[in-house]
This record gives sequence, C-alpha cells and structure tokens, in this order.
Amino acid sequence: MSETGRTEGRALAKDILMAGRSGDRAGRTTRLVAVSPLEGFYRHRAKRWVDLALTLLAILPVSLLIGVIAALVALEGGRPFYLQPRVGRDGRVFRMIKIRTMVRDAEAALERHLETDPDARQEWDHHQKLRHDPRVTRLGRFLRRSSLDELPQFFNVLRGDMTLVGPRPFMPGQQHFYPGTEYYRMRPGITGFWQTSVRNEASFVQRATYDRSYYQALSLPTDLRVLLRTARVVWRGSGQ
Repeated sequence: MSETGRTEGRALAKDILMAGRSGDRAGRTTRLVAVSPLEGFYRHRAKRWVDLALTLLAILPVSLLIGVIAALVALEGGRPFYLQPRVGRDGRVFRMIKIRTMVRDAEAALERHLETDPDARQEWDHHQKLRHDPRVTRLGRFLRRSSLDELPQFFNVLRGDMTLVGPRPFMPGQQHFYPGTEYYRMRPGITGFWQTSVRNEASFVQRATYDRSYYQALSLPTDLRVLLRTARVVWRGSGQ
C-alpha cells in the first residue's frame, strides 16, 4: 500500500474506531439502533434492491473477466474455482465462490510453514492471515493485490448470501476469535469498512469494531461512499 493509501486508511480507521468506542459507551451490543423510517426502509428492503440492480448491471463484463482469469488459473493446473464455507447472516453457513489463488494442499503447506516459522505463527494468530503467504501462487498474488479474486462473489450477491457492502465474511473455524454480534445481523459484503481501510494491519478481533460501526452507519450514502473508496483501493492494488 502506498504512503498516501496508508495515511487515508489510518484516518478512516481512526474515525471508525472512535465511532466504535462511542458505541461501546452506549453498550457492547447495538440491538436498538435509532434510525429514521427512510434508513430503516433501506436497511430492510432497498439495500437488497440496490445490490441486485448494480450486480445485474455489472454481471456481464464481470463474467467475461472471470472467464479470462479462470483460463489463466487453469493453465497453472487444477480447478480455477472452489467453494469455501463462510458464516453469513444469523450465523448461517454458506459456500462462497472463490478463484483459486493458492497451491494445491494449501492447508498442509500452511501448517508446515507455521511450524517452522514462529514469527509467521504469531502473525497468523493475530491477523488470521499472512503478508507473505507461501501458499499463494505468482498469479494469485496479482489477483489478490488487484482484488480480482473477489469477482465470483457477485454470484453470491445474486444468490442472496452476500451484499455489495457489509462485513467481511469469515470462516466457521474463526467464529471463536470474533467478539462482536452485529456481524450476524447483516449479510457479509464483498467490500466494507474493514476492507477499504487498514485491512492488512488490523487484527482479526478488531474487525468487530469496524462491523459495529458499519451497522450503526448503514445507509445508502454510506454504501455509496464505501463503493467509491473501494474503487480507489482496487486502483492502488492494496489488497492482500
């Protein structure tokens, strides 16, 4: 990530964390969020309509791009797509569609790496991800930096498993690390507060603060701002 991106990301993170602390002073949970009738209509009805409208507009070029990427991944050997279980709204587990960016037997490779590298073990335990992940292929690194590996999730949006803007979906095995509750009241998103700020620097546990802040700020203007910020993040290639 560029220095400008880091500065902007930290500024957003500071705003989010301050909002999260304000929410903490009002109580650890936010079951009763005061919203206007218009905001409530967006939360419970119109947000899904916006998801469908924008996804249907984008699905044709997205599908063509996915086809090209899948062909390149297939040249490396193996299937270009796989399904990974993720936790959705109300704790329901769904299968998220992903483009393969890792070597075969990735989990075994991860365990071998963590057993021989204490620093990597500490990083994994704190972030639940690695900056220099030995499982990721050369093409996979490009796809992650450019966030192109996220494109198949548009089909999860069409299915109703996900939303365009929301908390980042995590795996069932990570639930015991996650301290928040707001996540379970929303569909997980392709992008969101955490994804467009300091996602490679914040701990996994800190994601709950970002999700709580988004739950409190959820509205059409908020989602549009996040989508615009996402475009800048993708342009800079700051994914991982």
